[in-house]
Amino acid sequence: MQRKNSIAPYTADDSRYDGMQYRVVGKSGLKMSAVSLGLWQNFGGYDSFENCRAIVRRAFDLGITVFDLANNYGPPAGSAEETFGRLMREDLHPYRDEMLVTTKAGYPMWPGPYGDHGSRKYLLASLDQSLRRMGLDYVDIFYHHRMDPDTPLEETMGALATAVRSGKALYAGISNYSPEAAERAVKLLDGMGVHCLICQSRYNMLDRGVEEAGLFRTAGRCGFGMTAFSPLAQGILTGKYDHGIPEGSRASGKSFFLNRDAITPERVKKVARLGEIAKKRGQTTAQLALSWVLHEKTMASVLVGASSPEQLDENVRCLRNPDFSEAEWQEIEDVLR
Repeated sequence: MQRKNSIAPYTADDSRYDGMQYRVVGKSGLKMSAVSLGLWQNFGGYDSFENCRAIVRRAFDLGITVFDLANNYGPPAGSAEETFGRLMREDLHPYRDEMLVTTKAGYPMWPGPYGDHGSRKYLLASLDQSLRRMGLDYVDIFYHHRMDPDTPLEETMGALATAVRSGKALYAGISNYSPEAAERAVKLLDGMGVHCLICQSRYNMLDRGVEEAGLFRTAGRCGFGMTAFSPLAQGILTGKYDHGIPEGSRASGKSFFLNRDAITPERVKKVARLGEIAKKRGQTTAQLALSWVLHEKTMASVLVGASSPEQLDENVRCLRNPDFSEAEWQEIEDVLR
């Protein structure tokens, strides 16, 4: 007899690939789902495991193939990988070859001089720890999480190349790199016989720094793809702050990444105007913001977080109306500029 409240075994939806778009990553043969699931928040040791399970199952049923992690995701650090590892064992192991599992290292992870930054010792030790937490033999992409001015780039790229040559990672990636550092990284990896597949950067309608710095041009010239994190500006581009700061929202607390000072009258006015454009397109403000990011031709995928399966459903609906007329594009630019 089945125990009360037990979870039924998971079988993926047969139609999971019908509604998702898949984009080639740079000058490679790899494709990514246009929407990726980021496990940066809501998947740590203090979160409901059953809610995590429901979100990840729904993501895969929607055709999302990219599950993005890092060694320090949680909290506590490492717990998001542990949660994902349990989901792999209990739900997703039959589908491993249909998934792209990514992780990163580059931020503080453990005490002492070897638990941070970009040294060979830190990166390769971190990758081994990540694989143990997730119960995997390899990850699909291993990223260096941020530039480290104190470690020679040759050493950092050498560690990524070793990860790929050892089979513990299939591809090498970089994150939070400037255009100049990205170009150097590509050339160094090329010299080691490893292709730099992708760069992950913060990019959204309210933060176009990487675009203005020329990173997309560098990506096109060097042949790597892009993926964007924080595409909704930590929730500002959902429109939830258009009428003040709701209790329980990220800006109402002491979030390191979003505080009340970021909710300026100018930004609120911009988001409200964007909401009007979205409504005319049959979209929510969040869907408009995601479609806008995906309009960039080097963008292989956009990373979204989710606190519920329903929120994930809403975000993926951005793919129903991905194109912009010239008039719509100009109207959006008028708001943003």
